[in-house]
Amino acid sequence: MPRYSPHARRLHFTTSRRQTRNFTANSLRLRRALCLALGASTLASSSFAADAAASEHRAAPEFNLPSLATRMPFQGTLNLQQFRGKVVYLDFWASWCAPCKRSFPWMNQLQQRYGANGLQVLTINVDAKQDDATSFLQSTPADFLVAYDAKGDSAKAYAIKGMPSSFVIGKDGKVLHQHAGENDRTE
Repeated sequence: MPRYSPHARRLHFTTSRRQTRNFTANSLRLRRALCLALGASTLASSSFAADAAASEHRAAPEFNLPSLATRMPFQGTLNLQQFRGKVVYLDFWASWCAPCKRSFPWMNQLQQRYGANGLQVLTINVDAKQDDATSFLQSTPADFLVAYDAKGDSAKAYAIKGMPSSFVIGKDGKVLHQHAGENDRTE
């Protein structure tokens, strides 16, 4: 019959001291495995940061993409040449990406607050179907320019590894900063 072991750290039933020791040893193994996994993920993210730092201050890859209808009065093809002389906040997103959706209000504020001072927020949607992007924009309005890239050529040119990914491109067309993942919404 199982009995309660008052010496165990956690409330559990055991039939012998050996079983209690095995439970504690397994718990320690699990903790070690978690620490190793966290350490590996930290190393992976720091190597991505090193890759990002190495690619900063390079010329931003050009693209020519159709625009999607937003609240901005613009239709046609979007490319970086149009924005030379402005700082561009370039963001890659997809309709299925929850952090992307959470970043839209922040990007709207960014465009409204700094647009008159030479900042242009420009985003590129990489959904396979344009209808997915269009329905997303109906429920999540954009006060900035949105381009559509079904083939994902621009994402490849920018070496996108996750969504969302953003770049700050200087007035001279060079990448000043890049960030992968959800931003912390600091300006």
